[in-house]
Amino acid sequence: MALHKHFFSLTLTIFIASLFLPSSPSFNVFAHPAKIEFSDNDLVEFPLNLEFLEAEFFLFGALGYGLDAIDPKLAQGGPPPSGGKLAKLDALTKDVIEQFGYQEVGHLRAILGQVKGFPRPLLNLSSESFAGIMDSAFGKPLNPPFDPYANSINYLLASYAIPYVGLTGYVGAARLLKSENAKQLVAGLLGVESGQDAVIRTLLYEHKDEVVQPYKVSVAEFTNRISMLRDKLGKTGMKDEGLVVAKDVGAEGNITGNILAGDKYSVAYPRQPQEVLRIVYGTGDERVPGGFHPKGGDGRIAKSFLNEGKLYN
Repeated sequence: MALHKHFFSLTLTIFIASLFLPSSPSFNVFAHPAKIEFSDNDLVEFPLNLEFLEAEFFLFGALGYGLDAIDPKLAQGGPPPSGGKLAKLDALTKDVIEQFGYQEVGHLRAILGQVKGFPRPLLNLSSESFAGIMDSAFGKPLNPPFDPYANSINYLLASYAIPYVGLTGYVGAARLLKSENAKQLVAGLLGVESGQDAVIRTLLYEHKDEVVQPYKVSVAEFTNRISMLRDKLGKTGMKDEGLVVAKDVGAEGNITGNILAGDKYSVAYPRQPQEVLRIVYGTGDERVPGGFHPKGGDGRIAKSFLNEGKLYN
């Protein structure tokens, strides 16, 4: 009986104390954010955060200017990106990246033709932003800092860090969509995003054993490090693979070359929106902006996580 009374007293004390503790995950054990249901429109709109990023990075890299010079209406009044500039590319790479840039403009038109969308979020395309990614991938500052605009190999390695995230995001969204229109649009976008990723990986695979100067690290090792970083930030296990993998990880467990990433059945990995945000923010937390999106993404999905973060700060 005494034990029962002690337990009741302790429980009551904890409950009363919880009413006065700060509302944060580490203090308020009774607080759980309400689960938000996302519509097809939300899921179709969310990739604009990546499509704006890809369009601006590819256009600046190939042409030296971005969306505001191509079709400013698509930006819907959003702030211009910072740090983007013309990259020093060989003729083939420039041709490919320019094609990618215009493809991304088409993706923006396709999405905005189906949903209202939102203004282009603030994007950080600076050399410092990419240098930060590479430093995180290697667990130490590279010397000199990595510059994505310095040459074709650097630019392709920087490009390796972007479209694949969108690809996995589309795979993740596909299983959640309900309407045929949304499914058809996402399938079409996924097809081209997958193609872009395959081209980038192929161009890099041709140079997989070459050393990236002046870092004394091979192209393949760079891709492995970037992929491991994305898995670490995403926090949901292995959904990313570099250009050369252990034999048992390669297709059918029979090969180390890994020109396309996929699971044990060579099927593309899925990522949910929160995983995508953790990676593009570079923070490992969908509630904490940074990286390519210094002020965070836009749209109902990204804002719901940002608002959740504000509740805890």
